[in-house]
Amino acid sequence: MKLSQTLSTLTALAVGLAGVALVLYAWRLPPFATSVETTNDAFVRGQVTVLSPQLAGYIAEVAVQDYASVEEGQLIARIDDRIFAQKLAQAKATLAGQKAQLANSQQQRRSGVAKVAASEAAVASAQSAVDTAEANYARISPLARQGYVPGSDLDVATRTRDQAAAALDQSKAALEVSRQDLQTVIVGRQSLEAAVEGAEASVQLAEIDLGNTRITAPKAGRLGEVGVKLGQYVQAGTQLTSLVPAVVWIVANFKETQLPGMSIGQPVRFTVDALGGREMTGHVERFAPATGSEFAVLKPDNATGNFTKVAQRVPVRIAIDGSPEATADLAPGMSVVVRLDTRATGVATDTAAAAPAGATHAVD
Repeated sequence: MKLSQTLSTLTALAVGLAGVALVLYAWRLPPFATSVETTNDAFVRGQVTVLSPQLAGYIAEVAVQDYASVEEGQLIARIDDRIFAQKLAQAKATLAGQKAQLANSQQQRRSGVAKVAASEAAVASAQSAVDTAEANYARISPLARQGYVPGSDLDVATRTRDQAAAALDQSKAALEVSRQDLQTVIVGRQSLEAAVEGAEASVQLAEIDLGNTRITAPKAGRLGEVGVKLGQYVQAGTQLTSLVPAVVWIVANFKETQLPGMSIGQPVRFTVDALGGREMTGHVERFAPATGSEFAVLKPDNATGNFTKVAQRVPVRIAIDGSPEATADLAPGMSVVVRLDTRATGVATDTAAAAPAGATHAVD
């Protein structure tokens, strides 16, 4: 009986100690405390670019297939460009017409300058005629009063003087008209020059539209599913496919309680589920400026009712060590498990963002 009670007591004691040990291990309390922080809320990220046309039209050519590798500038798809080619030809014809009008204006200006010169010469001639008529009148007038010449000669000299004065006034008026005509040509040339600039801009816009009928890869990478087919009518902004460049990184969402001790440049080890748990290395590159919940569309703020505190997660960007060939098997969206030893020394980098509250700065 005593042996049975002793066994029961030892069993209960063992179960209790096991429970306490399990709780201490789950909460990472001594003696199970560790400086290695782990999270499986981590994924491979990359610069996934959605390719879309800037124009509306029918697809005349699809030059790629799903998941194909492409180089920068390689043709992805082409929109039927016949309408845009004709618009370019029309814009060029309009530009040629505007340039012809501008050249004609230049010729009109030269003609106007010549007319002004001719009018000035006519004024000079009329002035000379007036001076001659005035001199003749001044010579005949006293003789006629003294009776040495007939009165008819005085009448002729008077009419000649008056006609010369009228001709001078007419020449001066013609000169002013010539000058105004020249000014009109000069002012009109400014509008023609503006019209030429507008026509040149129209040609450039038409060339841009014609060039935009070719949808090309902005950089080298691999394509996602090609969602456009030959003959399909697309609008500006229609998603044709996605481009995934070779540059990838890791975003690990650590709990805010895991941040103490983390710093820029600390080494990181992670395993990739899709690669059979292959272990790779990297280093902390920067911390997010806010928790993930702050970037959510619907904020989890609870201003009324009961409140339950939940540890928030802070995204941490991790650069992957090794050459691009070493990360060739990684694709954005893959799940990874990240392990970081907070006792490791970090190395500061120029591009690293400051660590958030609770994390430490990098040290040399």
